[in-house]
Amino acid sequence: MEFDDTLSHSMDDFGESPKDLEIPESLPMMAVRDVVVFNYMIIPLFVGRPGSVEAVNEAVNGNKLLMLVTQKDATKDEPTEKDLYTVGMVSMIMRTLKLPDGRLKVLVQALSKAQIREFEQKDPYFKVKVDLLEEPETENVSVETEALMRTVREQTEKIMSLRGILSSDLMMIINNIEEPGRLADLVGSNLRLKIGESQQILETIGPVERLQLVAELLLKELEVSTVQAKIQSDAKEEMSKSQREYFLREQIQALKRELGDEDSYSQEIEELHKSLQKKKMPKYARKEAEKQLKRLEMMHPDASEATIVRTYLDWFIDLPWKKGSKDRLDLKIAAEQLDEGHYGLDKIKERILEYLAVRKLNKDTKGPIICFVGPPGVGKTSLGQAIAKAMNRKFYRLSLGGMRDEAEIRGHRRTYIGALPGRILQGLKTVGTNNPVFMMDEIDKIGDDYRGDPSSALLEVLDPEQNFTFSDHYMNLPFDLSKVMFITTANRSDTIPRPLLDRMEVIQLSGYTLEEKKVIAQRYLLPRQIEENGIKPRQIKLNDAMLEKVIRNYTHEAGVRNLERELGKICRKIARKVAEGGKGPYSISINTIEKYLGPPKYLPETDLDTSAQPGLVVGLAWTEVGGELLHIETAVLQGKGKLILTGHLGDVMKESAQAALSYCRSRKDDLGVDAAYFDSIDIHIHVPAGAIPKDGPSAGITMTTAL
Repeated sequence: MEFDDTLSHSMDDFGESPKDLEIPESLPMMAVRDVVVFNYMIIPLFVGRPGSVEAVNEAVNGNKLLMLVTQKDATKDEPTEKDLYTVGMVSMIMRTLKLPDGRLKVLVQALSKAQIREFEQKDPYFKVKVDLLEEPETENVSVETEALMRTVREQTEKIMSLRGILSSDLMMIINNIEEPGRLADLVGSNLRLKIGESQQILETIGPVERLQLVAELLLKELEVSTVQAKIQSDAKEEMSKSQREYFLREQIQALKRELGDEDSYSQEIEELHKSLQKKKMPKYARKEAEKQLKRLEMMHPDASEATIVRTYLDWFIDLPWKKGSKDRLDLKIAAEQLDEGHYGLDKIKERILEYLAVRKLNKDTKGPIICFVGPPGVGKTSLGQAIAKAMNRKFYRLSLGGMRDEAEIRGHRRTYIGALPGRILQGLKTVGTNNPVFMMDEIDKIGDDYRGDPSSALLEVLDPEQNFTFSDHYMNLPFDLSKVMFITTANRSDTIPRPLLDRMEVIQLSGYTLEEKKVIAQRYLLPRQIEENGIKPRQIKLNDAMLEKVIRNYTHEAGVRNLERELGKICRKIARKVAEGGKGPYSISINTIEKYLGPPKYLPETDLDTSAQPGLVVGLAWTEVGGELLHIETAVLQGKGKLILTGHLGDVMKESAQAALSYCRSRKDDLGVDAAYFDSIDIHIHVPAGAIPKDGPSAGITMTTAL
């Protein structure tokens, strides 16, 4: 509570309650908010509510008398009888002024205390019957009352002195008041109290009792002011600028709390405190969070450091330190979930079910770290989602392709502007659990530069012996990643750094066979494309023979990504026909397939007859998109014993050709060839598709056979 400037009014400002003024029993009534009107007060009021405006107009048109009562809850715009105190002041309207916004500014003088006996009217404004509350006159002031009045004057002077707002004119007014009731009203009306406390003073009829109540409130305020003054005196020389600012802010906050007007910064601090109390986290994390919260309380809300600390504390609240989803340990249901979304891939499904079986028997087992290695389009990423669904866990995917900054994994230190934790903790915050299926895609395409090597940062993340104390640069605290199931994907394992590869359980995903692709297309790809393109299953007919032709002649891959694109192309063309009024069904046949997909892109080489062509041998080659036929062509020319190699061959294949020729020369007798013959010819070995690089250790026998 605090003294208001209105305390400096002279006694003439408070007027006298005229004894000869007749106050009628029935009066219009107006509810006021955030103020209690006392005897002898002259106060300006801003009137805006329609009912209040009507009540003022009624009073102005009549005897200018108006009953003023205070609302219990200032937030209610349309108070009822229950929302109003029953004791208020009969007041006279001295002046009214209509404002441009339609409101009225009214100057009123409080005349007599009264109590509402009955509500006569509620609409469009309140009209009440009142009983005047006559205050007993104090003819002879007793010694005790005089002592009480002197105490109130002294306490008032001390408080104003401690506050630094002492005014000689004001004290003269207070010292000249001889009536205890008037002194109580004058001092009490200017104390910034809660509405309930001010109303208690108003409802106390006896002047001495009312003055006693004011004295108690003054004593409380005097104790607070004395302590504040002592603190200021003791700490004045030692406080730094920031400490003084903090102390002043604390004083302001204390006053605002008394007034019920706490600012947003204090509310934010309180909300952070409550959130941290509710959050489950390790002891070391809670200790650090509470330390940072105390730092924040001492900072100015506009300081840049305060923003950094607030963000840091938000991460304490948002991270799932001890919150995890419950695993589905029913192996039968998990197997059904895995089969529902993916065909084949038996090794991977078996490994996941083994992990669930171990989890069922030992709930403290650490999460596996698995690496799926296989060509594009075989379902590595979607398999991760299926695993999460089967285990009833959240799923998060992080693409590592092209990542070159170590801070992407470990985060930046908080000294940097805009610093944030790394992508690992960001992912856990996003899913909200500490045991998700965390997929790191394209781990074989991770890079490094002057900013650090992300693969080295991943060593700690993907090591079960270390990741239970993973330390992010931003949080700078250990975080347990041992419950996370990490799954990485790669197209090739030879480009993954060796220390990183050593920490992962590698599962190879080979390409799908023709039969597997047909099943996948019928079960998953074609129904999905039919749905996405808005047609109905009965409007398209695609049998196994045509599906096989699409696979053989229009795709050339280990996975099924391009197969789905080709099926989508067929469905879009059928969708157009349906949209133009066609009904179907539309059958894809040998005669119509080129209308949908164009001429074949790939021709099978399995029917080539090479048995009657000396020097031409067919071998098998491995590519990222699956197996291929590789032709080796050999020609013998007159020359000087040179070996000519063409076809964009790598060093290993060149050495294989040299080894093949050396082997043939070593078996010249068995072959019936004269040694001089090799010096009179040149041998040319060519591998077709000369623009495509070729290398590998397994071409030696093919080249030897060709020679």
